[in-house]
Amino acid sequence: MPASMAAQPTLSGSSVQFRTLKFSLQSSLPPKPHEPQTISVKPKASHCSFSCRKAAIKAWLSASSTSEPILAEEDVPNNKEKLRVVVKPMEKPRVVLKFIWMEKAIGMALDQVIPGHGAIPLSPYHFWPRNDAWEQLKSLLESKPWISQKQMIILLNHATDIINLWQETTSSP
Repeated sequence: MPASMAAQPTLSGSSVQFRTLKFSLQSSLPPKPHEPQTISVKPKASHCSFSCRKAAIKAWLSASSTSEPILAEEDVPNNKEKLRVVVKPMEKPRVVLKFIWMEKAIGMALDQVIPGHGAIPLSPYHFWPRNDAWEQLKSLLESKPWISQKQMIILLNHATDIINLWQETTSSP
C-alpha cells in the first residue's frame, strides 16, 4: 500500500497548527482489484482515528508528545514489522449441571455460564433421594424456552448418569 500521511498538532502561540507525519500501512490481506480502498485519517487532540474502507477494518492510533525527532519518509528504517491481531472466537453462553456429592444425598442445580462474566445460577440445588431432583430439573428446563430440546435431553441424561452412579456407590459396601 502507498504511504499515508497523518497530522501532528504543534502549539504556536494561541493557535494549534498541524505538522504532517508520514507512515506506511502494511496489510496481511491481499488487495482485491475490484474493491475500492478508502483510507481516512482524522486527527484529534488526544488520539488519531484511522479507518480503512476494505472489509470493515478499523484501527485506532494513540498520539503522545515525545521528544523524539520526526522522521521523514526517506529516514524511516527498513525494518518491516507486520502487526497482527489475534481475535478469539466468541464463545456462546451455556447451561451447565452442577452437583454436590454427599454421603446420604446428592444435590443438583443448573447454572448459565457466560464466558468472560462467570456463572449465573438458574436454580437452587435439588436433592436426591429426598426429592425427585430429576423431575424438578426437567420442569425447570421446560420452563426456559431459550434452552433447546437437544440441550435439555443432554442435561437430563447427565443428571440420570450422576444419580445412577451415586446410587451404585452408596448401595455397595
